[in-house]
Amino acid sequence: MHSAPLTLGIEEEYQLIDPKTGDLAAAVQQLLHDEGLRQIGEQVKPEFMQSQIEIGSAICQNVQEVRGELIRLRSAVDKVATRHGYAIVAASTHPFSKWEEQLANQGERYDDLKDYMQEVARQMLIFGMHVHVGFGTTPPQLDLLVDIQNQLRYFLPHLLALTTSSPFWHGHPTGLKSYRSIIFEDLPRTGIPPIFASFSEYSRLIETFGQVGTLGKGRKDGKADYTKIWWDSRPHEDFGTLEVRVCDICTTVDEAVTIVALVQALVAKLIQLRNQNLSWRIYPNELIAENKWRAVRWGLDGSLVDYGKREAVPMRALAHELLELIDDVVDDLGSRAEVGHVHEILEKGTSSDRQLAAYQSALAEGATRDEALRAVVNHLRAETMRGVT
Repeated sequence: MHSAPLTLGIEEEYQLIDPKTGDLAAAVQQLLHDEGLRQIGEQVKPEFMQSQIEIGSAICQNVQEVRGELIRLRSAVDKVATRHGYAIVAASTHPFSKWEEQLANQGERYDDLKDYMQEVARQMLIFGMHVHVGFGTTPPQLDLLVDIQNQLRYFLPHLLALTTSSPFWHGHPTGLKSYRSIIFEDLPRTGIPPIFASFSEYSRLIETFGQVGTLGKGRKDGKADYTKIWWDSRPHEDFGTLEVRVCDICTTVDEAVTIVALVQALVAKLIQLRNQNLSWRIYPNELIAENKWRAVRWGLDGSLVDYGKREAVPMRALAHELLELIDDVVDDLGSRAEVGHVHEILEKGTSSDRQLAAYQSALAEGATRDEALRAVVNHLRAETMRGVT
């Protein structure tokens, strides 16, 4: 069916909170020194802020293994956090904590970011989810990866609309479903990735950035640090993966597994089309960026532009079209049930929709705004651990 292994991996960045107050807690170093997390090794890491902790799955052969990894890692991190009086939450912004009150981690990479980005870096109180699909590290495999990334760009807004989890910022509803996307694009080298004719063309860009100092001090092996390219999807040369970074973090494990399955199926479908001498049309970044904005603003409740038809189509209808597109590959991948969970997301809304509903419900019951925001944190906490413990 396809000519890539399509192995899977996922990274998630969790909020560390004080469960008594709902506030973010600068606790990551304390947790990482706990023997319970030291045993996990490099699968648990710090991120820029001390109130963040990142997990990375092992290489998975299918989405069922991804589910097992997420349950194992969420459970392990939360167990250690609980032992120290903290808890984890999966959402791409915190409902009320402010970036000015957060402490950044120490280390060469973080110090470089603070020095280079200044105030922009200090505002990065956001939490993401990255999905990896395996291609391999040989030149033909990397060229295939770049070709598929060019086509997958079209679907990045759709994936964002299905995962929004950041409607709040600094204690108020923003009117947007993915405020994380707005904050993140303050950084350079973000947004929809450019179109590349080959992996060599991409590599030349990275080399140029490295030579002029754009990517910092470089890596220990002397190569330019391409991980300081933060596009919504990017080749991860060391892993031989296509890394999809556009998504907000999914609050529930079910949602996260669904998105991993959806990304894998889209990649498999695009490879299938390529093997049949067909391909998805390559659209300019300006058109895709317009759809991304619509996903940021309205999520599932908005419309994206179908540029083939040249008309706006409700996102929920597009989600059904997406499922039809990948229908003939999901059985071979063994992910029909997981992909089918998209229907539940469409019915119940994304994390952003449910957070806003929890907020409005608390206000309707007479809660103050601060009480309502803390009710959102409690809601997120329960959903983060659903199916985990």
